[in-house]
Amino acid sequence: MVQMFFEGDADPGVLKGKTIAVIGYGNQGRGQALNLRDSGLKVIVGQRPGKSFDRAVGDGMKVMSVAEAVRAADAVHILLPDEMQSKVYYAEIEPNLKSGATICFSHGFNIHFNQIVPRKDLNVILVAPKGPGKTVRQRYEEGIGVPALIAVYQDADGTAQEQAKAFAEGIGAARAGVYVSSFREETETDLFGEQVDLCGGLSCMVKAAYQTLVDAGYQPEMAYFETIYEVKQVADLIYEGGLDFMWRSVSNTAEFGGLTVGPGIINEESVRNMKKALERIQNGEFAKEFLLEGLLNYPVLKAKERLDRELPQEEVGRQIRSKIPWLAGTPEERAAEEQAASGKMKKAAKTAASAKTKAASSSKSKKTAVNKKWRKQTSGISSSKVNRAAVQNFIWSPERQAFLRPAV
Repeated sequence: MVQMFFEGDADPGVLKGKTIAVIGYGNQGRGQALNLRDSGLKVIVGQRPGKSFDRAVGDGMKVMSVAEAVRAADAVHILLPDEMQSKVYYAEIEPNLKSGATICFSHGFNIHFNQIVPRKDLNVILVAPKGPGKTVRQRYEEGIGVPALIAVYQDADGTAQEQAKAFAEGIGAARAGVYVSSFREETETDLFGEQVDLCGGLSCMVKAAYQTLVDAGYQPEMAYFETIYEVKQVADLIYEGGLDFMWRSVSNTAEFGGLTVGPGIINEESVRNMKKALERIQNGEFAKEFLLEGLLNYPVLKAKERLDRELPQEEVGRQIRSKIPWLAGTPEERAAEEQAASGKMKKAAKTAASAKTKAASSSKSKKTAVNKKWRKQTSGISSSKVNRAAVQNFIWSPERQAFLRPAV
């Protein structure tokens, strides 16, 4: 039975007062750094000059070089791309790590495949949110979170698991549930999911389905809608309630066709190939191939990316999205527009709050002036000699009542 933790199960004290250096301000780096900071933890960012550096500065982060950030930190959260981590670790991170520090990862690749062999005096932990950095941040701001896995590879001082739990709570994952795993399990299952269905299997399936319809003479736009565009709608149903909910949410025709034809598409041969992919992950062949690809500046990866960009369905998709207002433009352009709109809203809210504070302050000053005037008029007069009618007239005068009303 898997071990789980939720919000309130962690001891935030294990990270309080400690400086956390987030190394890398990309996809996961930005989302996790902002969440940790907004959870009340002290966060700095180690990032080389460039767009990510500028964005971190714009987000109000204290940004410095990787080496400087590591020297200042008690815990170092390494969120660089997998193929870059080992080089940066030995050149800039390890020489500057404090004795007894904690290093944290969100993917176990480099530890599991021996690209990073940590010193014995270090705590080595894993906190892996089950979603991209943008979603991790978005769910946190909504008051919810995405689940996460935690693991301990090395517990130098006996606090490693508590630190992992506190990290997970800091990024908002404990709101959704934190699952205890291992570096090996997280690494191998993550790679397998990416390769056989989430990225590799899914993309190959939709490309083949689209081409089958086009080759049969159907309009490219119709083929795109039926084989690519609607994937999200079905995936969202599975995400919300599992396969049973999805089947109950689609038509009887779709359900019958899916349940009877699907097994002939993803069949025993497909499963044999999945097992081969898992074996290559487990025996290290994939890791070796990927790391060598990086050393050669990604010749295969770049060629395959180019081929996919040039697919006819990519242009068809761009044309369809351009006619849907909330999907027009590139994802980067839409993100920039959302960020600008969010900035305007925050600025407007700040201006309104400032105006409200000034109005309240002005009202308070006027109340004080009126009360001082009354105290001056009645100074030295005993209460028995004060003209009670005059008092009542003053108290209920329109002037004083206006000042007694709360500012809005």
